Amino acid sequence: MYACTVAGPFLQSAPMSAVVTRPDSFAQLNPQQRDAVEHGVAEPDGRPLLVIAGAGSGKTMTLAHRVARLVIAGADPQRVLLLTFSRRAAQEMVRRVGRTLHQALGLPGATRAPTLPWAGTFHGIGARLLREYAAAIGLPERFTILDRADAEDLMNLARQEGGWAAARSRFPQKGTCLAIYSRVVNSQRSLPEVLRDAFPWCEGWAAELNTLFAAYTAAKQQQHSLDYDDLLQYWAAMMEEPALAAHIAARFDHVLVDEYQDTNRLQAAVLHALKPDGRGLTVVGDDAQSIYGFRAAEVRNILDFPHQFGQPARVVPLERNYRSTQPLLDASNAVIALAPERHAKQLWTDRTAAARPRLVAVADEGEQARCVADRVLALREEGFKLRSQAVLFRTSHHSAALELELTRRQIPFVKFGGLKFLESAHVKDVLCVLRWAENPRSRIAGFRVAQLVAGVGPAHARKLLDALEQAADPAAALLAWPMPPAAQQDWSGFVALYAQLQQAGSWPGDLDWVMRWYEPVLQRLHDDAPARQADLQQLARIAAGHASRERFITELTLDPPDASSDEAGPPHLDEDYLVLSTLHSAKGQEWAAVQILNVVDGCIPSEMSTRDSAQIDEERRLLYVGMTRAKQHLDLLVPQRFYVTDQVKHGDRHVYASLSRFIPEDLAQRYFERVTPLADAAAPAAPLALGQRFDIGMRLKGRWA
Repeated sequence: MYACTVAGPFLQSAPMSAVVTRPDSFAQLNPQQRDAVEHGVAEPDGRPLLVIAGAGSGKTMTLAHRVARLVIAGADPQRVLLLTFSRRAAQEMVRRVGRTLHQALGLPGATRAPTLPWAGTFHGIGARLLREYAAAIGLPERFTILDRADAEDLMNLARQEGGWAAARSRFPQKGTCLAIYSRVVNSQRSLPEVLRDAFPWCEGWAAELNTLFAAYTAAKQQQHSLDYDDLLQYWAAMMEEPALAAHIAARFDHVLVDEYQDTNRLQAAVLHALKPDGRGLTVVGDDAQSIYGFRAAEVRNILDFPHQFGQPARVVPLERNYRSTQPLLDASNAVIALAPERHAKQLWTDRTAAARPRLVAVADEGEQARCVADRVLALREEGFKLRSQAVLFRTSHHSAALELELTRRQIPFVKFGGLKFLESAHVKDVLCVLRWAENPRSRIAGFRVAQLVAGVGPAHARKLLDALEQAADPAAALLAWPMPPAAQQDWSGFVALYAQLQQAGSWPGDLDWVMRWYEPVLQRLHDDAPARQADLQQLARIAAGHASRERFITELTLDPPDASSDEAGPPHLDEDYLVLSTLHSAKGQEWAAVQILNVVDGCIPSEMSTRDSAQIDEERRLLYVGMTRAKQHLDLLVPQRFYVTDQVKHGDRHVYASLSRFIPEDLAQRYFERVTPLADAAAPAAPLALGQRFDIGMRLKGRWA
């Protein structure tokens, strides 16, 4: 039985000696999970802890129980820093910690367990710390955070002002420029290195890009704005100042990190500065699921972690899998075992089954699509709902033939893709009004909002912003700015709104005022205003859950909802649907049955990701992630040939493919069932019923689940 020494408001009514934990509070933990949860609690242990959490091994539960165990042992929840990669993951972790504490301490249902005020994403926690220490590091307290689209637009302004948009040779577009900049910042590598390894077609522009990035940085600082990368970059810079680093580090006794394999060098540097000797540091992750190298995630962070501190870290592997059957795990273990460097583990389960995963050889992409559809329907007849099945692929366009086949057969599906919530025009309009009120120097927000006023065009909007840039008080200058006669009436309505937003109002009353002002604008600009109104209602519901305008803008920018009705098509009307997803988007998900398309060299691994051994290793991990999403059925599709068009040298032709190098012949024979479908690839398609019509364009846009 665990002894309880925790103090806090939820226990103030009971004597400390009377508070004990229930003996079965942690009974659901297996021995390896218990080792991770108990590290350094019963017996002092200053070593950092690395938990290698295999796929489906109960990682979230283990981390939540460790936090709860630390609190029960006396850790102050106010001094526990929990870092995740999404706000939803942080919220789920806090919920689980609270539930575990309730159970362990036998608290009444109405009694509140302690919360974790410092649980959040790296970027979210970074933003909070920058707000608190803004004065000490030369940041204006009311800085705003640019989302990805706004950052691209600001980069494009700098690109145009530098004259590179009119260059005779092809200069990189704004999205590529921002991607290069982001990779340099997060990987902590030089611009020439990043261009050579990730953007070789841009190497000739190295000097110009360096100048562009300097101009982009200056523009952000002049406009009191930070982008996503700055939230980490400024935080890391703070931790390089000894006095600041000591002050921030002293605030946290325990630092726990989820999905550590997804951290980049900048995030690792922050953690090491918070806990230089590793004492009180727990990281949880799986090197075998490190698949975000294109976002500058650094697998070496987790591979090298055990030896980066004065005393080696304690490593606890979680190997019991609660998701898949043993034959599926055997095949997955065999694939990842061929990786040249990894933390050793062998996933196992007590879920036995006779069926092995299948290697399905098909003639071409057309037969692959028909075979997948046949399998989906057959499993549905066996009782597996469409929603319990998924088809995964390396790249989005790999599913094109399958989408046509599913449409032809009237098999409903959703595809992870489409327009995201904050990218929809009407949501951006409303948020930019709030951002401009919060930060009158935000040129991107101001340029968009000014043109929402009828009669104001780009030229006049630029004149206004130029004037605000020179003004000592940009908000006062905006309120006094003379607009042309055509815009006079509508501009006066906006000025009244802006003046109201500059006052200390009640949140979310600010958003209500903006919505009332924006409603006629929405009607004027969009024919489908009623459909878009639903998104704005969702925005209002989200706003109600935030304490202030600043927190709402920051948190929504850092962790937005997934999808919008804006250009994403009508709501799905089917009660059941098949899931289509890229392998990257499938991480963290699970389905009863999984089919993976194009498991051949050139697709997995992608021919674009074979320039060096590090890229090939990541492609192997990507296949492993896809395989470990399956609970009961796993099919790997292996087309024998692909039809390639528009080849200048060879013309249209068939190219022949071979099974992925990640599944050598001996492994294929030992762990997989070989299947050759009986379908005739040359058989004509069944005729459509008279009057049957499919909106293919709408289907191919994809839908979010």
